[in-house]
Amino acid sequence: MRTGGDLVVESLAALGATTVFGEPGQHALGLFDALRRSAVRYVGCRTELSVAFAADGHARATGSVAPFMVSTGPGALGTLAALMESRNASVPVLGISSQIPADGLGGRRKGYLHELPDQAASFRDVVKSVHVVRTAGQIVPALAEAWEIALTAPAGPVWVEIPQDVLLGATDIPAVTELRVAPRPLAPRGELVAAAAELLARAATPVILAGGGVARAGAQAALLELAQELDAPVATTFGAKGAFPWEHPLSLQSWLEDRHLTAFLEDADVLLVVGSGLGELSSNYHTMRPRGRVIQIEADLGKLESNHPGLAIHADARLTLEALAQAVKGAAARSGGAATVRDVLSRVAKRLDAQDLTLERAVLAAVDRALPAAALSFWDMTILAYWAWSAWPRPMESAQGAGGLGYALPAALGAAAATGGPVLAVSGDGGAMYGLAELATLRQHHLDVTWLIVDDGGYGILREYMTDAFGAATGTELVRPDFVALAESFGVPAWRTTPEDLEGDLARALRARGPSVVVLPATLRMFAPTHLTPS
Repeated sequence: MRTGGDLVVESLAALGATTVFGEPGQHALGLFDALRRSAVRYVGCRTELSVAFAADGHARATGSVAPFMVSTGPGALGTLAALMESRNASVPVLGISSQIPADGLGGRRKGYLHELPDQAASFRDVVKSVHVVRTAGQIVPALAEAWEIALTAPAGPVWVEIPQDVLLGATDIPAVTELRVAPRPLAPRGELVAAAAELLARAATPVILAGGGVARAGAQAALLELAQELDAPVATTFGAKGAFPWEHPLSLQSWLEDRHLTAFLEDADVLLVVGSGLGELSSNYHTMRPRGRVIQIEADLGKLESNHPGLAIHADARLTLEALAQAVKGAAARSGGAATVRDVLSRVAKRLDAQDLTLERAVLAAVDRALPAAALSFWDMTILAYWAWSAWPRPMESAQGAGGLGYALPAALGAAAATGGPVLAVSGDGGAMYGLAELATLRQHHLDVTWLIVDDGGYGILREYMTDAFGAATGTELVRPDFVALAESFGVPAWRTTPEDLEGDLARALRARGPSVVVLPATLRMFAPTHLTPS
């Protein structure tokens, strides 16, 4: 007997899904039973939060939609923090939840287990779109529409709910073998491209600030071409690692919390911001005050001019940068961009050298050397990740979209399910406590993830913030397990290391196939605050 659950799984396969993440529950059993009859790979996590984080990591690794399945009520609500991260970071995730039987929808309060008066309402402000299915005939078109919306710029998570009885009910709808979706291109208006090109060509000191939208749109080549045509220095936001070559002569890298780079961006007579909303982290905590003209290219309409007025171009980053690169070709005959970049980076380096940060810089450099060139890395909100935002020289993924803990390990396992690994996850001991159960997932599915845990005894960055602000920290010190012994109890090889041995131990763990854990007991510090005083 084919059921509504079969229609779901067949639709996912027809849309291109090869892996689905999930956590079973009573109302969702029709979904999971259908997986048994499918070639779609199932990776089961131990919490719904991890399920959605794993889908996020899988989507970032593949650039396509990653689906997950959970049950009603507590199961569905457990994904909200992860979906908030996916929404803020424009990651295409498809959440599929069961629902109570259809006769209880609409707030009828039948008293079903896990019943909410309006479960969908909990998701409407978090995801791009919510789709509530009520009949088997609605399943396939709802999933196709949701998939297309997830991929349409700006990409993001979508949510589909299907009642328990619809999932379990028999259906004579033909098997789903082919589904076509066509995300709508978000092309720039020609007159806006012309106006932006004229501003950039006439600028004396143009500068580009590239955000995560550049990387998500696959606009790296177009950004490089435009920067070289304009001889314009390029800074990348923390979410845009890999958008511009780190060692390129025009690369200002990512020192966005440094007063020297902030001042340089402010002084540009034309500042081109592409793929960024100039939010808190991208504007040195809203202290940056551009004095020249701002051009903003952004696919998310709500972020256009939300922080600074300027020439607003609502469009895909790649399409717009390609058009601009052609429009300014041969129009600008300036030089000196590389020398300006060397001067700014020299001032940044001198300020860092004046602080006692040898340990922190050595630890980050050791991780960089140990990680294979093509390997992906996922980072929790921990001090070493805050360092990596500014100083890590290659692509990285972190939870800065929403700033929640517990992201790194499940996102890394989701990516490893896509790439085969090796994948690196980096957590502090506080963030690690969120994901310990996923050691079982790594072991069960033999996923090639190495988990680096920096153990400083608590919530290190909050300890710093509170001590600086109040003279003492409260609630930041934690009792932790023996992470090495705990990992080994799951059958996962683990090592305790030192800053001096970190590179070798981490490289050995990454070379070994399958899961592994490396624990570094160390107390790291952030570089000194460098925010400018708002004028």
